[in-house]
Amino acid sequence: MTRIPDHKSTKMRWLVPALCILFVCGLAFAAAPAFPGAASDYHGYERHDFTVDGCNAIVVLPKTPASGNPWIWRAEFFDHHPEVDLGLVAKGFHLVFIDVGNTFGCPKAMAHWDVFYDRLVKEFGLSKKPVLEGLSRGGLYVYNWGEANPDKVSCIFGDNPVCDFKSWPGGKGKGPGSPDDWKKLLQNYGFVSEAEALAYPKNPLNNLKSLADAKIPLIHIAGDADEVVPFEENTVILKERYEKLGGNMTLIVKKGFKHHPHGLDDPTPVVNFIVEHAS
Repeated sequence: MTRIPDHKSTKMRWLVPALCILFVCGLAFAAAPAFPGAASDYHGYERHDFTVDGCNAIVVLPKTPASGNPWIWRAEFFDHHPEVDLGLVAKGFHLVFIDVGNTFGCPKAMAHWDVFYDRLVKEFGLSKKPVLEGLSRGGLYVYNWGEANPDKVSCIFGDNPVCDFKSWPGGKGKGPGSPDDWKKLLQNYGFVSEAEALAYPKNPLNNLKSLADAKIPLIHIAGDADEVVPFEENTVILKERYEKLGGNMTLIVKKGFKHHPHGLDDPTPVVNFIVEHAS
């Protein structure tokens, strides 16, 4: 006997999967609302400026986001030598920045970072593990936040970064430091004396264990003739201590270079390192 097709069953076989796809797509779109602030141009990419927790924030959108919505979080000096940033945006990374003032990665600044992170991840659907980028004094921000949140970091990139505020702005080593910035740092951290600052246990160089335990890969580019943020007092010590704790760090030394200029003529090695470890 010839079986007559059940048209209702046939319809249900394609209708149910189709509805599931539409539902999932709807959730994806709902989880990634448009960024606030009027759109402007940033090196050919869409940029949004808005306010988060009372601070000015910037998000630059890639033309096509990479899988997982990876992002690089620039700590200081937005748009100064942005070659690595632009290389990553071209590969689908978002670029973000929040202006917490010249506050040297103090606890109050890091509280603003916490709020910004939560909003970017929970409201806009960015990856739970951004790349942290610390250029010069930006090193204090990325290491302080990273050390407090190792489960929220994919890797850390430093460019002649400050890794010890005793070295800069303190000037307690071979470098001149910055007396005005040192006074401001004492105020921002709430230190009652210089002695308290010098004994502070959470200065990046003294607080690397959480990152090493989480196996967060680090990469620095640094001039070995840096006269502002001395190489031997910052990156060299950090690398020695991090590797002693079992951590992995890649170092690109710029022979004979001082603190300026930052960056590399060809940022490809850094971009490739970040893409590998952020995926």
